[in-house]
Amino acid sequence: MTMADGARQSVPVLQVQGLCARYGHVEALKSAELSVSDGELVAVLGPNGAGKSTLMRAIMGLIPNEGEVRFMGKTLPRRDPETAAATGVVLVPEGRGIFGPMTVMENLELGAYRVGRDRTEMQRRFDRVFTLFPRLKERLKQLAGSMSGGEQQMLAIGRALMSDPKVLLLDEPALGLAPRVTGEILETLGRLSLTGLPVILVEQKAPQALKLACRAYLLSLGRIVATIDPREVQSHDELAKYYFA
Repeated sequence: MTMADGARQSVPVLQVQGLCARYGHVEALKSAELSVSDGELVAVLGPNGAGKSTLMRAIMGLIPNEGEVRFMGKTLPRRDPETAAATGVVLVPEGRGIFGPMTVMENLELGAYRVGRDRTEMQRRFDRVFTLFPRLKERLKQLAGSMSGGEQQMLAIGRALMSDPKVLLLDEPALGLAPRVTGEILETLGRLSLTGLPVILVEQKAPQALKLACRAYLLSLGRIVATIDPREVQSHDELAKYYFA
């Protein structure tokens, strides 16, 4: 199901304008522009090496960049991931980044470290995560590193949600997962965006991402070459034509 009809039209919560990034002398991202508003899930598609992870890292300020990233109309600092996260822009990186020697509970509590001693607010956030991922509630005392890949990805997303994000960025959340688990996780992301949370999803599995997205940005060789209405893409051949437009 696409959310194009349900997404609210508003001022973008997050807007990227002319964003560029380099690794040494290599320009890995070239003047990227995209936006996401309340209730939208937008996909960023492209082959390996297209610059998708670079785009996510540049938005967060994890790498040197030029251009602008605006949150609710205000420009975020270029190289300050802590400010971005404190503002509510939260990234679930490729590879999950969970703490394997720690329990599920400890990982989730780390996500809510800014809550402090407010137990009511902490419980509200736990309830939200457990509603989306009931399996995590069953494994609170389990070491994160002993869980399956799919469960670890659920934990990575759950930990991000514990920070109460205003925009959620996900870099290849389905990477290396079985098709059934991939479908479960992507469906959950769709449900999240329906609650109003803006989501930017980087994904190589284009058909699954397009089913959820209200629009998709196609990235090739560091440049956004097309903005796609998912309703207009019915096959891999139709998607491929955008690379050569």
